[in-house]
Amino acid sequence: MRMIIKGGRIVDPGRIDAVGDILIDNGRISDIRFHESGKQASGAPSSVDSYADPQKTADRIIDASGWYVVPGLIDMHVHLRDPGQEYKETIETGIQAAAAGGFTAVCCMPNTRPVNDSRQTTEYIIHTAKRLQSVHVYPIGAISRESKGLELSEFGELKEAGAIAVSDDGQPVSDSQLMRRALEYAKGVGIRVISHCEDTALSHGVMNEGFTATRLGLAGIPNAAESIMVMRDIALAELTGSLVHIAHVSTRESVHAIREAKKIGIPVTAETAPHYFTLTDESVAAYNTNAKMNPPLRSPEDRQAVIEGLADGAIDVIATDHAPHSVLEKDLEFDAAANGIIGLETSLPLGLRLVAEGALSFALLIQKMSKNPANILGLTNDIKTGASADLTLIDPSRVHIYCVANGYSKSKNSPFDGWKFKGAAMCTIVGGRVVYEM
Repeated sequence: MRMIIKGGRIVDPGRIDAVGDILIDNGRISDIRFHESGKQASGAPSSVDSYADPQKTADRIIDASGWYVVPGLIDMHVHLRDPGQEYKETIETGIQAAAAGGFTAVCCMPNTRPVNDSRQTTEYIIHTAKRLQSVHVYPIGAISRESKGLELSEFGELKEAGAIAVSDDGQPVSDSQLMRRALEYAKGVGIRVISHCEDTALSHGVMNEGFTATRLGLAGIPNAAESIMVMRDIALAELTGSLVHIAHVSTRESVHAIREAKKIGIPVTAETAPHYFTLTDESVAAYNTNAKMNPPLRSPEDRQAVIEGLADGAIDVIATDHAPHSVLEKDLEFDAAANGIIGLETSLPLGLRLVAEGALSFALLIQKMSKNPANILGLTNDIKTGASADLTLIDPSRVHIYCVANGYSKSKNSPFDGWKFKGAAMCTIVGGRVVYEM
């Protein structure tokens, strides 16, 4: 199939910022034509007149005038619940939601049933996703067997089966010696460690420790429950020389520790989620279980620190931590409700709010949602001749109301239901195939 994406503003951070056309043949970018008014980044290809009259032979032309065309978004932290909890989400419904959110690839956490600590579970996820011929799915294997924190999984086997990283997300690796060994083992086999930083001795509460928790009569979780473990893992990364990636950063202390570690060359990267730069613990004020998560929503000061960390590079990645739960887990009293929210279909619009507010440039947002996840995970997603046509087309002016009931995710646990957004993914292309269009 031959496709042309015509007249969009092509933004590949650090490489291209130009209005132009992209020609796709058999799933790959075969040529790029920049318009004279466009502006290219240094080192970008220059194929202004390299194909003649392509519209005569194109099977499809997508008019992207007024839209951005960017390297496909990558979410390196989702929970697809499959195998074992398909009543919450399946690989199929999860990647439908991902495609609708503009994501061409997702990395799924191992807290499935059974836990993904084996070749068999990893291969099941990969084969199921490939059969669906949609968004790329990269499984993340467990650091420890059954994520119990007692003995390491076989990282080499997991990588050979197709796992892109290892994590016990949902459970911290509390044993510092085991975490050290995990980092050393991961360095040896060439796989990334993603750390869920939580000191469980300090995290017996159900929301952020502070005024709102006191007013609601709910047990609080202090910032130190996260930041203590962030500092430990930074120390272990320095000790081992192995890169550690810190998941779902939510506190100002964590942001500061990561920023200072990077200044002295410690191999650490970090992510945050849209809810941490959008919401605060005040969202829990009406005992809203759709605002209950772990780590919890924090204070306005923490929210601002997370935004500053994104702007100055302390935080590398925006990832959703998409965590589907059914009403069976959420329609309960606050103390008993499960942690987590869905986020694949709201991540990009929430990120675009930061652009509208002047906190991030558009190119920096795409760096956080596409290029940096790819670099950390060893993937490539450049917009260049010969590359796989994994692209996201974004209309920055599209105004829409998010209705969770109409979403693609099987679960509906979102605090953003009814929010008005400006900007949306209009078309998601994976391997030259349109897998979603608005």
